[in-house]
Amino acid sequence: MYNSLFIYNTLSRKKEEFKAINPPYVGMYVCGPTVYSDVHLGNCRTFISFDLIYRYLEHLGYKVRYVRNITDAGHLEGDGDVGEDKISKKAKLASLEPMEIVQTYTNGFHDMMKVFNVLPPSIEPTATGHIIEQIEMVKTILDKGLAYEVNGSVYFDVEKYNAAHDYGILNGRKLEDLLNNTRDLGGQEEKRGKLDFALWIKAKPEHLMQWPSPWGMGFPGWHLECSAMSNKYLGEQFDIHGGGMDLAPTHHTNEIAQNIAACGKHPANYWIHTNMLTVNGQKMSKSLGNSFLPHELFTGNHSLLNKGYSPMVVRFFMLQAHYRSTLDFSNEALDASEKGFKRLMAAVSLLDKLKVSDTNEVEVDALEQKFAAAMNDDFNSPILIAELFDAVKVINSVYDAKLKINQEALEQLKKLVNTYVFDVLGLQDELAQSNDIEPLIQFLINIRKEAKDNKDYATSDKIRIGLQEIGYQLKDSKEGTTWSKS
Repeated sequence: MYNSLFIYNTLSRKKEEFKAINPPYVGMYVCGPTVYSDVHLGNCRTFISFDLIYRYLEHLGYKVRYVRNITDAGHLEGDGDVGEDKISKKAKLASLEPMEIVQTYTNGFHDMMKVFNVLPPSIEPTATGHIIEQIEMVKTILDKGLAYEVNGSVYFDVEKYNAAHDYGILNGRKLEDLLNNTRDLGGQEEKRGKLDFALWIKAKPEHLMQWPSPWGMGFPGWHLECSAMSNKYLGEQFDIHGGGMDLAPTHHTNEIAQNIAACGKHPANYWIHTNMLTVNGQKMSKSLGNSFLPHELFTGNHSLLNKGYSPMVVRFFMLQAHYRSTLDFSNEALDASEKGFKRLMAAVSLLDKLKVSDTNEVEVDALEQKFAAAMNDDFNSPILIAELFDAVKVINSVYDAKLKINQEALEQLKKLVNTYVFDVLGLQDELAQSNDIEPLIQFLINIRKEAKDNKDYATSDKIRIGLQEIGYQLKDSKEGTTWSKS
């Protein structure tokens, strides 16, 4: 069973048969969010995709240690070690402690993952909780002669590393090309080479987040954090490393270099990257004014949206595209997904109402083989969903007495459909499981409170009225806001 799964490996740029280092155990590391703002849809797509991968590996019988970090320090505004720390900057603007910013947005991230029914990882380490491990890794790389210290900062020597290793192995680019396409140091004269990156950064006195080190007060480089944490919890070499495709050229390239420099090994055997989001064919971005946050998608409170969509419709919509394909948001596509999702849930609800016969005309084994074949082909959720709709036709035909099914085949069909719909795809029947709506409504109540605090009464009213229209009543009091079904 273990040998039938094929995964597209960014490292080799081809599909490879998945072979765990130490079956049945699998180590998987996914780069988590930098918690300085609300989690955006691109992040949600990545974490929903890896939730699917996590769920399917577990379905195959693997015991997965899934590590997904929280970046709560060291992520500067520019990938090239320039600008201010994103969390410190937000803290200064809000006149808060950085850890208040971290806690607020970490809580928001967890709430959103619950709303999307994303399983929590096995371990969720934070960068600030692993400063000692990061300092030790910097010392090791320095001892190997592949880094250098200047005025309290430590930089990785890319050209020296590349003399014995291929720095551009993940994206297939040669060092000369990378050097030619990289701007001059520009205010970063401490660096010896244009591609060198910071392992440890000297902190200015006013920097809010800094720690003592052998090189003075400072803070870790963003790339170093993931290397130190993956090393601690999954070892020098593990099975799967993942994240959004935007992380491959710099962040993941630097992680590989750090790990080889420190341990002499590639950190992961399989590198998996999710693709980006587009809106009506254009890249989703704040500058184009076409990006929206998850709560705007749920409420429909955005100029590009005709209406709101439930979290499970959005999850279903995302899974209808392969994780390596671009995902294009449009009202038409979301409407089609909503209809498809309702049709699928309606068929699942019919499973308990089907009448059995003495004879059987339903080939459940054939359906099972098709479901498995789809997922074994690089977690191909859109093909799986297409095969599930073939099962929907079968369920409807049995219900309409056009097909016969016996008791044994019916039990097998129920187990098969429920396993793939709920356990593998991670969908929930929002109508049947009304308790699952609670995290979403609480999230919307929090958004509404923020809007009221900011005197944005139009948004506040839109949320209240929108919830009322779909059957949920809000009640405000001195103690806060409560909700009930209308």
